[in-house]
Amino acid sequence: MAGNNPARKNSKAGTERRALVAEMQARERSRDRRRTVALWGSITAVVAAIAIAVTVVVTREPGNEPDLSAVSTFTVKQGHVDTPVTYAQSPPAGGEHSPVWLNCGAYTAPVSNENAVHALEHGAVWVTYRPDLPAAQVTALRQSLPSTYALLSPFTGLKAPVVVSAWGKQLVLTGADDTRLSAFVKAYRQGPQTPEPGAACSGGTGNPAPTGG
Repeated sequence: MAGNNPARKNSKAGTERRALVAEMQARERSRDRRRTVALWGSITAVVAAIAIAVTVVVTREPGNEPDLSAVSTFTVKQGHVDTPVTYAQSPPAGGEHSPVWLNCGAYTAPVSNENAVHALEHGAVWVTYRPDLPAAQVTALRQSLPSTYALLSPFTGLKAPVVVSAWGKQLVLTGADDTRLSAFVKAYRQGPQTPEPGAACSGGTGNPAPTGG
């Protein structure tokens, strides 16, 4: 009978085998693609990790830090007085001062040395600039400073475009873009040389604009 034709049976079996082989090959190709994707994902992760590690190492490399070797260090007196003080440095970097501290922030006019020095005693940094410094640089200075424990003001007769001071420390800068400014602030704002770290930087005298971005 036709239903028992061996040729037909063999043809059907061959078709089924080819279909099975094709299915197995498709599955194998799918597995290969998944393995390839996983492999490249792993390679990408490793490369990213290496890049991050290299970035961290380069960032921490001491040679990449701004050079603070030009910072001047002074031995200064400490105490409250009610009379004007003649300071050895200009701007002053510490010494006897008013009992009232200067509120931290940005000022558009020169401030009292005696009040500013009291703020230095509390751990503030004081950035002074020549009155003729371009407005764009003044804005850049204000935005670059921390929102607390920082003073910014013009200073008549300044020996450089910008000078930054902390208690017993001072650095002459070339301008607002001098990278040593941020390094100085990091090192000496509330630094180990501060006589009264954490003491108030508000509630004193003055009505400044805020510093910070």
